[in-house]
Amino acid sequence: MATQTTGAETVVGTIVESRIPSTMRAAVYRGINDMRIETVPVPRIGAGELLIKIATCGICGTDLKKIHMGSHSAPRIFGHEMAGTVADVGAGVKGFKVGDRVMSFHHVPCGECYYCRKQTPAQCPLYKRTGATAGFEPSGGGFAEYIRVMDFIVANRGVVHIPDDVPFEQAAFVEPLNTVLKGTKLLNLVPDDTVLVIGQGPIGLMHAALARRAGARVLTSDLFPERHAIAARFGLTNPIHAATENVVELVLAETEGRGADAVILAVGGNALIRTAMDAARPGGKVMLFAQTQHGEATIDPAAVCVDEKTLLGSYSSSFPILDEVT
Repeated sequence: MATQTTGAETVVGTIVESRIPSTMRAAVYRGINDMRIETVPVPRIGAGELLIKIATCGICGTDLKKIHMGSHSAPRIFGHEMAGTVADVGAGVKGFKVGDRVMSFHHVPCGECYYCRKQTPAQCPLYKRTGATAGFEPSGGGFAEYIRVMDFIVANRGVVHIPDDVPFEQAAFVEPLNTVLKGTKLLNLVPDDTVLVIGQGPIGLMHAALARRAGARVLTSDLFPERHAIAARFGLTNPIHAATENVVELVLAETEGRGADAVILAVGGNALIRTAMDAARPGGKVMLFAQTQHGEATIDPAAVCVDEKTLLGSYSSSFPILDEVT
């Protein structure tokens, strides 16, 4: 008996078997520190949209902040570092078919507005819309079995094909690696630079590895020896053990008293902004990468004016560099 696959269904003779279940399991945010594994409906897609079966999803530090701090309303399904397989294709979609291995962004810029023209795509009004969901208020949805990718994400390069030889676990890094590479490029590093990366979690580790790839000498700071051990496997062999050593003093000692040419703060604590500024040389740069919650912080204004230190930030991804990441 002939078998034919059409969209979300497999046709066997006159019997139609849906390949997509009506419900799925998801980690649902129900309030501060309240995550529950629940059964929820599989999202339905419309014209121009894709349904992706999630194979893997990373846990971003911003997800943890949202869960622990209650900055977002409940219920929601978080998760945005995701990769999987196209399970259904909406009408009018070109370039994708059922079975394609892909990763999906949850934000895309329009490429045409004032902010896009000024090379600040994360401030684009379209970019501020979340276009991937597993239900409830759109929030990425990667902590579920299926996600609906909306038409404006699909139409604006927000879904990327994954080569067959790239594991899903690696493909899930496309989104966070893009954000890190964007920040690294803002620093305009050159081979004789010394860079201090504060924090050696996954994001800080990627920052340090990319800075080293740019030819810079990289110093890494973290409280936990285990993280330094992981960093060493990537050639990062200048650790500062922040729990027992003075970060600023050691950076000055390693740079003939000048300070680092660039400091990347990959830790959310605002108290470390002053440490980062003190560790930077006159005329150096300090980039905030993890300060995603509004608040107040104390800095020495003369360090910016008299010492000519630059304090800058980098947030989220950049589509002009997407080809470098993928």
